[in-house]
This record gives sequence, structure tokens and C-alpha cells, in this order.
Amino acid sequence: KGVCLEEFAPFGVIGAILPSTHPVETMANNTMIMVAGGNTVVFNAHPGAKKVSAYALQVYHKAVVAGGFPANIFSCVRNPTIESANVMFTHPDVSLLSITGGPGVVKSAMASNKKVIAAGPGNPPVLVDETADLDHAAECIIKGGSFDNNVLCIAEKEVFVVESVYDKFLSAMVKAGAVKLDSVAFGLLTEKAFVSDGKGHHAVNRDLVGRSASHIADLVKVNVPEGTKMLFAETDLNNIFVQEEQMMPVMPIVKVKDFRQGLEYCLQAEHGYRHTALIHSKDMGRITEFARAMNTTIVVSNGYSNQGDGPDDGEAYMAFTIATPTGEGVTSPRNFCRIRRLSIAG
Repeated sequence: KGVCLEEFAPFGVIGAILPSTHPVETMANNTMIMVAGGNTVVFNAHPGAKKVSAYALQVYHKAVVAGGFPANIFSCVRNPTIESANVMFTHPDVSLLSITGGPGVVKSAMASNKKVIAAGPGNPPVLVDETADLDHAAECIIKGGSFDNNVLCIAEKEVFVVESVYDKFLSAMVKAGAVKLDSVAFGLLTEKAFVSDGKGHHAVNRDLVGRSASHIADLVKVNVPEGTKMLFAETDLNNIFVQEEQMMPVMPIVKVKDFRQGLEYCLQAEHGYRHTALIHSKDMGRITEFARAMNTTIVVSNGYSNQGDGPDDGEAYMAFTIATPTGEGVTSPRNFCRIRRLSIAG
């Protein structure tokens, strides 16, 4: 009856928002996968990252032009603001929006009536059950949770440990090089780490985001060995360090009765962001149940968070735009293409 051809076609001009936490990596990755899809890109960086983003873009641009690409296939706003983002959101020549940032900017983009691929917030929980290799679990949590001082949205943010192995796990954390904060120091840090808006909501103190474990320890007058990568403390489910994405190398650890309660607590702490969750267990039935119940874009079992996003540490491709609210997952060039069908009848 004829021929039908489906091909991947570019959207055209993509408007992209860069985060303040890892703007250069996001720009590099977005540029590659969006241009690979045949598009051009205009970036509106977070105002707190505008200088490094503009510098990086010029380096990339020089390299791609030298490699044979046309000039200006990607560009950025010199002085990005909320107003310039809104212009981009509503501009008739921008066909697709790619948002890597917090819930506020995602909400604004969603109101644009354009197609949006959005990477929203995360608060990845870790569940450690009684079958886990505790030494390995501790090493993984420190390695993933301390990478770039915990600014990445995929990083381990809070840990729930089954009570029968709880004390052994705390010992494993110390053995692996983490330093435990007592209740007084952790209470003082909690007061410093979050800022209240006076309306019952709290935001992380930006002065502490991405700061080292030793810097944070100094704030609460705790001496730590040189090279310490992570601090940790015992707490409960309702502690703000558990419920909020803190983005610093401080790991709250909560005791749970059993796997079932641990799973319930993980669901509460993840807040339905559908971003990332981790489990340490040797029980495949539990791993499967955990993955299906959490229903996050990334689930890592018996490893550290970076292994869920990247060829060097995992088994797949990676991206810095992990589209959780809009469901595309770890994005690739295909996500930034339209599927165009040509039917030749007869």
C-alpha cells in the first residue's frame, strides 16, 4: 500500500535553564545531546553561575567552530534574570524548553504552553537491610554522598538502616572514614544549615551548599582528620536534614524496624519526586519490590549514586538533565527530537 518513513527531526531552537549547582557540566552535556538532535540552543544560566557559564560557553564555541560546526549554534544570555527566562519561555521561535533546576522554575516553564523536558529536585533515600554487606554499603554511601560535596541531585541524601544491623552499620561508617557528629553538634548544624522564611518553610543555607566536611565541622567546632569526606549523625524521620535536599556532605541516618518500615520511610523522604533511590541488600525480591514501589527514574542497588548515571561508573549513557517531572528520565539526543512520519500512499 506504499511506504511509511519515520525519522527523528529537530525541534529547532531549544531554550535551556542551567542550575547554580553544576552549570558547566550541564551546559557541556546539554550542548552535545541537543545539537546531536539537530537543534540549536540558547541558555539562561542561574544568575549565581552566569560568569562561569558564559566563560565555558565561549570555550565550547571556539572548539566546535574549529571542528567544522557553524557559528552560534548555541549561545547564552550575558546577564540572565527571571525576566530573561520568561522572555525565553514565551518567545515564538523557541520550540522546546529544557529545565534543570528547582520546582519554581519548572512550574514557570510548565505555564508556557510549550513542550518542556524538566529535571526537578531530588532527595534520594538509601535503604540498608540486614542482608547487606555493611562495609561495602558504608563505602558506597560515602563515595556517592561526598562526590562534589553532595551538590548533585542523584547523590545519597539520607539513610534508613534496619535496627538489627544499625550499630554495626554506624561502626562501618566510622571504619570507612566518616566522622560522627553528636546530638549537640548536629543540632547546632541544623540551625545553621537551613533558613526559615517565617511561614513554616525552610530553605538550605546557600553559604553551606557544596562546602567541604571539614569546613562544616569547623562551624560546629568539631575537629576532624584531614581529608574527611563525610559527616554523619543519628536522627529521626522528621529531621529537616532527612526531609530537605541539603546538598552538603552530612548524612542523616535513621533506624527503622525492618525492611517494610524502611521502604515506607524512603517513600516519605523522597516526596514523590521520582528522582533517585538506592538500596543495599542481597535479597533480589526486596530489591525488586523497592524499585517498583519507589518508581524513581534511577534506582541503584548495592552501589553508589554515580553508578546510576554514567558510562564511567555504570552500565549506560549519562546526562545532567534527568527529566523526572516530565518522565523522559536520563535524557539523550532522541528526547530532543520530534518523531516525524512521512507516508507515501500507493
